[in-house]
Amino acid sequence: MKITGLRPLIVSQDAEKIKDVFEELGFECRHTKADIDGGKNTNFNLKDAEGHVINVASSKTVPQDVTSISINVDNFDEAYDYFISKGFVNPRGDQVSETESAISTLLFSPSGFAITISEHKKDR
Repeated sequence: MKITGLRPLIVSQDAEKIKDVFEELGFECRHTKADIDGGKNTNFNLKDAEGHVINVASSKTVPQDVTSISINVDNFDEAYDYFISKGFVNPRGDQVSETESAISTLLFSPSGFAITISEHKKDR
């Protein structure tokens, strides 16, 4: 498994409001992905003039905002198996989100920090 990207990710029921805050701080929305989990969730990719990037994702099921490290990888299955073997837990069982362009899921470490692993299908 190779890590191909790393950035902060905020998962929230109010993702649009969080996106707006970062836009007011000078970030521009570079990409919006609205086909996650059958259209239930949306992911915003934002970047500022200095090159800083942050992702903001919506979720109707998180009870409070979750700050996560988004890790792009070249092999989702290998990354998933690796983190599970280290005690990370998928809060949705083995369910993952798969779209036309990516496969991803949120995992929690044994101590409670969150990561989101993603593989862009163009890399497959």
